[in-house]
Amino acid sequence: MALYLDTLGQQRVRRDLALLHRTATRIGGSLDVVRVVRDLADILVPAFGDLAWVDLADAVPSGDEPPRLAGGGELHMHRAAVAAAGDAPWPAHLLQPGQPAPPVPSSATLRAVQEGRAVLLDREVVADVLGNDESLVRLFVPEDGHSGVWAPLFARGLVLGNITVWRTDQPDPYDERDADLLAEIASLAALSVDNARRYTRERRSVLALQQRLLPPPAGDQPAAETAGLYLPAGEGAEISGDWYDVVPLPSFRLALVVGDVAGHGLYATATMGRLRTAVRTLADLELDPVELLTHLDDGVQQLTRETDPDTPVGATCLYAVHDPVTGRCVLASAGHPPPVVVRPDGTTEVIDVVPGPPLGVGGMPFETAAVDLEPGSVLALYTDGLIERPDGDLDSGVRWLADSLAELCGPGRSLDEAGRALMSRLDDAAPRDDAALLLARVRAIPADDMAHWQFAADPAAAAQARQAVAEQLAAWDLEEMAFTTELIVSELFTNAVRYAGGPVGLRLIRGGALVCEITDPSNTQPRLRRARWTDEGGRGLFLVAQLSARWGCRYGRHGKTIWAEQPLTPAPVDLASLV
Repeated sequence: MALYLDTLGQQRVRRDLALLHRTATRIGGSLDVVRVVRDLADILVPAFGDLAWVDLADAVPSGDEPPRLAGGGELHMHRAAVAAAGDAPWPAHLLQPGQPAPPVPSSATLRAVQEGRAVLLDREVVADVLGNDESLVRLFVPEDGHSGVWAPLFARGLVLGNITVWRTDQPDPYDERDADLLAEIASLAALSVDNARRYTRERRSVLALQQRLLPPPAGDQPAAETAGLYLPAGEGAEISGDWYDVVPLPSFRLALVVGDVAGHGLYATATMGRLRTAVRTLADLELDPVELLTHLDDGVQQLTRETDPDTPVGATCLYAVHDPVTGRCVLASAGHPPPVVVRPDGTTEVIDVVPGPPLGVGGMPFETAAVDLEPGSVLALYTDGLIERPDGDLDSGVRWLADSLAELCGPGRSLDEAGRALMSRLDDAAPRDDAALLLARVRAIPADDMAHWQFAADPAAAAQARQAVAEQLAAWDLEEMAFTTELIVSELFTNAVRYAGGPVGLRLIRGGALVCEITDPSNTQPRLRRARWTDEGGRGLFLVAQLSARWGCRYGRHGKTIWAEQPLTPAPVDLASLV
């Protein structure tokens, strides 16, 4: 035979423990400050009282630390969450959600709460705290409130806010055990609020750093109109290392890059910044996509060796170069999702580019894909956060992306507007991974803005080249550029004949600038040097560098091309400075 006794005290203990457990379970997993305090208010009503509110320090929701307060005055707090029993409307005479707390006089009760203690309330206590100011009392005491408890959200010596609970319909007044219980609940809530606050601050810092590392969201180049968009992961997910970039190349070509660093947080963002810098540096060398990814892969492996060999750095990357002269786009992928093309007629195509290994794996080759793009086509590069689905079916995500782009990227719509509309179509649930999108509406250099000749490797052909250039510039109404352009052509052509042989190709391209290109069959690297006054030669490239805004060299399958670029409104030339 067994006898079970269940006293009122034991029931109260079980009820209090259940309330503590429910509080810890519900608010412990959130990293959103406002959500934590709203859940806290909902937990306390009606289980602990009839009315509850949570005030937060103004600095807390944005992730900053609140000021250390002692005594009365301006509290720098606002009402962040409220709850009323039975879903009743919040009383109009009380401080409303979002409103700032008014200044209050100093009192022993206020200082006790600021030091981390919970206190029992009734109308008389509140009136004493507020200096018997009836207008203030009405803001903090419900009309039928007969008993209340006030406890601070106290963590690491900081008052992050406070909790107040009142009983209006429930007849039993609060006692010291209730005050201790609310103090314990407030302690649990303070830890959650502080964790959420610190997460918000770190997330804000990482997001600000990442956005500063990304290029301007919109661009307008001779080769394409571009728009880049970045969507950070939702609540509870750290910022990762997604990035995009647009790199103008010589001869009006344009490099388009998108990548995704493995991992999350500040480390992934810093790694993203290093990779973006490396890509820009390699792009300036005018490497083809496969060679660029190969060098980038070597750099990622070196980065792993320099940091922590047991935690390899990993990333995916897609690198594309669009040439508005030929209308061809050449791509290579390091484990990245394939790009999507929207043709001017609205049809879509997923470019069949063989994905090489992710960066940092090493030992495996990358492959090139090429696609001809009509003017007005939209090329979309993206990270996998844009196409991930809960069922893991990336193919359906790519189909969704292609269909959405076909609908949104009409000829009369800006790419930035289309990209934002696309991002808004993502699932209502907060994305678990970052998403980056780079859109490029490609253009072509008109045939009338290009001229091409080919000459034999004969020094006498330099005069023919100069004559051809002069006639073409006259046809373009650019006679004022004839002198400098003929001089550039003469020096580059002579060097090609002397050191490389023939045939020698000459091309002029008119766009936002005037580009002059000399192509020869040699792979020898031209080098700029300063000739001594006794030297009979060696001044050719020096003259080219002085007369042009920039110059360089790139290599193809058969030889190299030396190019020089001049602004269409040239500056006066001081011949004496070139001697």
